[in-house]
Amino acid sequence: MRFNSLAFRLFATAAAWTLLVLPIAGFIIYQLYRDDVQASFDGQLLKLVNAITVDSMGSAAQEAHPLPPSNLYEPLFEVTHSGWYWQITPLQPASGRKLVSPSLATWTLPSPAAKSVVPDLSGARWLNAKGPKGEPLRLVEVIDSLGHEPGKPRYSIVVAGPQDWLDHLVSNFRYRLTTALALAGLGLVAVTLFQVRFGLLPLRQIEGGLAAIRSGAASTLDGDLPAEIEPLQSELNALIRSNQAIVDRARTQVGNLAHALKTPLAVIANEARTDKTGLGDKVIEQAEIMKDSVTRYLDRARMAARAGVIGRVTQVGPVVEPLVRVLQKIHQDKGVVVTVDCPADARFSGEKQDLEEMLGNLLDNACKWSRRDVVLKVEAPATTSRAKNRRLLITVADDGPGLTEEERKRIGKRGLRLDETKPGSGLGLSIVLELANSYGGTCELARAPQGGLQVRLNLPAA
Repeated sequence: MRFNSLAFRLFATAAAWTLLVLPIAGFIIYQLYRDDVQASFDGQLLKLVNAITVDSMGSAAQEAHPLPPSNLYEPLFEVTHSGWYWQITPLQPASGRKLVSPSLATWTLPSPAAKSVVPDLSGARWLNAKGPKGEPLRLVEVIDSLGHEPGKPRYSIVVAGPQDWLDHLVSNFRYRLTTALALAGLGLVAVTLFQVRFGLLPLRQIEGGLAAIRSGAASTLDGDLPAEIEPLQSELNALIRSNQAIVDRARTQVGNLAHALKTPLAVIANEARTDKTGLGDKVIEQAEIMKDSVTRYLDRARMAARAGVIGRVTQVGPVVEPLVRVLQKIHQDKGVVVTVDCPADARFSGEKQDLEEMLGNLLDNACKWSRRDVVLKVEAPATTSRAKNRRLLITVADDGPGLTEEERKRIGKRGLRLDETKPGSGLGLSIVLELANSYGGTCELARAPQGGLQVRLNLPAA
């Protein structure tokens, strides 16, 4: 998955949203649970302090001092330093006695009222403090009088419970919640990855179909695609058909134009040959120039039309072999040997006749100027490389006299011949340059290792 791919963008946004939402949701759930547990714990403390108040203060309506609660309510009140404590203390020390639970022993609980804690709507005061062993406690205090009568001495009734029990309960929940959300997050990320891969799978099918069209294995984009992509499939097939129709019309028009011009020019030249004056010679000369120009520009038009065709693929090996056999027979008096190094899977993305014309010109030129040896090397790209980057490298080298750097620069000028003694050598290279450029390729001239000319073609591969 590449960084700038559509799949990465979809996956990254979905994963980022998941990783953002889950922690926020987890934090909210944790806070709500903690508040609920705290409220439940505080409710239990408030129930205990109210029960102790009623049992101690209400039963002492006829007494001068509060009575010890007859109901223990919580068995841990009997266990020393258990974390559960109650304490009844007179607000006026001289007006009564102090009562404590057996669990508190000699320890004294702080009074929230003495610390100026504001009571809540029910009249209870809340405070977090330390216990006899330094453990955190949650305290609740109620102020009441004997027999619940306003005129009698008032007492502070405090009940404390272990806060670490609450913290431990919340901590366990936080651990389980974090584990569950982490697993859920990993699962969602994995499902998102699968969803993106599965959802974009038809695009790979389109890529394979277009590659098949480009390589010539198919003429249209076929296959059962999702409804959202069917319009794209139809438009691409329509574009391919339109492109083929345009090329066919261009070829027909070019052929018609060639016949329309060549026939009148031939008639003019034949008529001028009957005129033995200077005018006839001049007409013949200009007619030949016009004929050559028409041929050259019509050939260029055919090149441009063929180069724009989608799906035309040519195997390089079957083109090279007959050319080599013919040229070796033609130049057998020189004993020319053409060495060929061409992979079997080398394919040119273009018309066969264009490849034949380029290789024919290069090999013919090399055989004409070589002393004996000509080398043709074809380098095919790996089949795993992307279609738009696939290039075919063809090198033709000879052991002839070669060209100087200045002469190599001059090659490519329109119609230039470097040496008329061997016709077609310069013009042939110029044609190769034009054909390579029409396919978006390049043609580079250099000095060959054998000492002659080396021509390196860079063309699109299929």
